[in-house]
Amino acid sequence: MSLIDAACKAESEACSHIPIIDLQNIPGVGQDPSLRRSLSETIRDACMNVGFFYVSNHGIPSPNIHEAYSAAKDYFSLPLEEKMELDLRQTPNFKGYNPVRSSNNDPDNDGDMHEGFEFSWEDLNRSESVEERTQDGAMAGANVWPKHPPGFREAALTYYHAAVELGRKLFPLFALALELPEDYFDDKTKSSAAIMRILHYPPQTGPVDDRCFTILWQEPGIQALQVLTRQGQWIDAPPIPGTLVINLGDQFARWTNDVFKSTVHRAINRSGVRRYSIPLFFGTDYDVKLEPIPSCVSADRPQKYEVVTAGDYVKSRLVAAYGH
Repeated sequence: MSLIDAACKAESEACSHIPIIDLQNIPGVGQDPSLRRSLSETIRDACMNVGFFYVSNHGIPSPNIHEAYSAAKDYFSLPLEEKMELDLRQTPNFKGYNPVRSSNNDPDNDGDMHEGFEFSWEDLNRSESVEERTQDGAMAGANVWPKHPPGFREAALTYYHAAVELGRKLFPLFALALELPEDYFDDKTKSSAAIMRILHYPPQTGPVDDRCFTILWQEPGIQALQVLTRQGQWIDAPPIPGTLVINLGDQFARWTNDVFKSTVHRAINRSGVRRYSIPLFFGTDYDVKLEPIPSCVSADRPQKYEVVTAGDYVKSRLVAAYGH
């Protein structure tokens, strides 16, 4: 069955749950091809059916997650005036702090119900954030970091680099899932575009807006993330201890001409307590063109998206979200 035929079949079937995929025995490139193939087929089913899946045994040490979480709680407890010193709307590359409702992922809603801190790749061993990668094009520019709390930068970047490594391990499996050579994305991810957001959701008491988008790592014990099925129903994506949630996002939708799903999702914090999450938006190098994979285009499924570079696309989304 071709990728397009499989996608059409998936589109006709109902989806009521988000699968959990165990990465404990993920083999290296070129090793145990039968195991890699089986794992990639499981990922393909999830990508076609719902666009979301959990991963367990992902290899990111628990202390890295806990330290980033603790740093987030300390940072967001600072006075607003201090956090606003690094207002990301004052930077050309969208790095720094954004207050509640300052971003808007849907022009018809009243703003996203979270505050956040945004940053991208940086060498953890540098004492100051003075470097930038010129190949990042429209998204080039150094990070900015708060003076308080102590250790915020180190905790955030340690988790960031661990999450990036997980992303690099997943790309060969995505390639196999698309019936491509497993090194297909290697030359496209040499300086992978990876943006991390550390988010804080105050408790919500007002009306729910069905169009707010978010998330990846979730604070344990607080249900907030929901995914919209093709049948128009919201299903919960509860935090499961020891897992991360993988959401394909728009880049894969553009590469695959919507064979792989970019699924609408939202975070509604009705818990009555503060909630934190840490999503990593991992993609190709910013200078890579987002062109559809040939096997995902046919006479019956013509190309849906214009070809743009990853950097220009990401910046256009950030401009729309932050009103730059």
